[in-house]
Amino acid sequence: MRNTPDRLLRSEATRQRATFLELFLDLVFVFALTRISARLIADFTDGQRGVYAGLGQALLLFLALWAVWSVTVWSTSWLDPDTPIVQTVIIMTLVGAMTMAVAVPRGFGARASLFAITLVTLQIGRVVFFHVAGHGRPDPQQSIRILFWFGLSTPFWIVGGLVNDGTVRGALWTLAVLTDYTGLFLGWPTPRLGAQRLGVQMIAAEHLAERYQQFVLIALGEAIFVIGLAFSGSEFHTDQTGGFVLALASTVLLWRIYFHVAGGMLGTAVDRSRNPARLATDMAFAHMVMIAGIVLTGVGFELFIAKPLGHLPATWLIAIFGGPVLFLTGRSALEYQVFGRVSRSRLAGLLAFGLLIPAALHLRPLTAGAVAAVVLLGVAGADARRSRHRSRETPTPPY
Repeated sequence: MRNTPDRLLRSEATRQRATFLELFLDLVFVFALTRISARLIADFTDGQRGVYAGLGQALLLFLALWAVWSVTVWSTSWLDPDTPIVQTVIIMTLVGAMTMAVAVPRGFGARASLFAITLVTLQIGRVVFFHVAGHGRPDPQQSIRILFWFGLSTPFWIVGGLVNDGTVRGALWTLAVLTDYTGLFLGWPTPRLGAQRLGVQMIAAEHLAERYQQFVLIALGEAIFVIGLAFSGSEFHTDQTGGFVLALASTVLLWRIYFHVAGGMLGTAVDRSRNPARLATDMAFAHMVMIAGIVLTGVGFELFIAKPLGHLPATWLIAIFGGPVLFLTGRSALEYQVFGRVSRSRLAGLLAFGLLIPAALHLRPLTAGAVAAVVLLGVAGADARRSRHRSRETPTPPY
């Protein structure tokens, strides 16, 4: 049967699992995360940009890429990803995201204009294409809302990409990111049209949950890539081997903490929510924080594998401790979104990291990594003990 605009929305019969094309798109974001990670490793080790400036730049590039992925995921959880129109948009996203990822290493330098122009062309172009190819369906007003907000951020992206001053570029791109994320979070409120989040009519909960879970696995896979690359380039000394084993164990703990109960029940939570579109939006922000934490944790792995017993610069704790802290913060937010409460183990883990910072400043990099792993082990262990004393919990989203 010929696909028509009326059939763009998912139906009850539409398969909810991710399509192979969507999984293919994820491969681009694997590459993008490796480029961001490589930037950060260089910032922590060679000091050319400075750690804090490098962190800020990498964050802006990461947020731009995450916005592209998030809008794509929400769209394919609302629309049928098997229709030619939606598949074309996914392919457009793949090409654009790959171009942005290639520009990341010099995203604040010689390739800033390429990154910005590609981002703007992708974000606006796919909305326009979908609106035209779909003859304005299924919701022409939503296209107007999204284009209105992208129009607000476009000047900041383009001018920021063209100026030669890095400080000015950072300020303009910060305004662009804030504009884009304000629109995402609020549902693109537009004069006379109001606000409406993507998928408010119907969200394929199982599909959306699976996509978030898959991106967490992508980030963990990128961390494993960093571990393998760092260790394969080492001399395989005992201390470096210890760092390798410790990093792998820490990655397993991150996986365990994420998927323990809440991370594995996202679909049920969305189904039970009184406001699934809002919950989907909030879950995106919680996962964004967790993904950033995993990437930063992977940078910490590289640092303590490469120089396990050397001097520990204070800034290295931003990666070795800060990465797990970001991950636990995002995971705590996700637990609240699924169950309406936060486990004491998450809060205790965050408190432990805060209290251990002064002592960690006097440790070796490998020892600091071991301390971080022990805290994560404590959180995972508390989860396991709680599971043995409780019946299986039912998601009770707060909204």
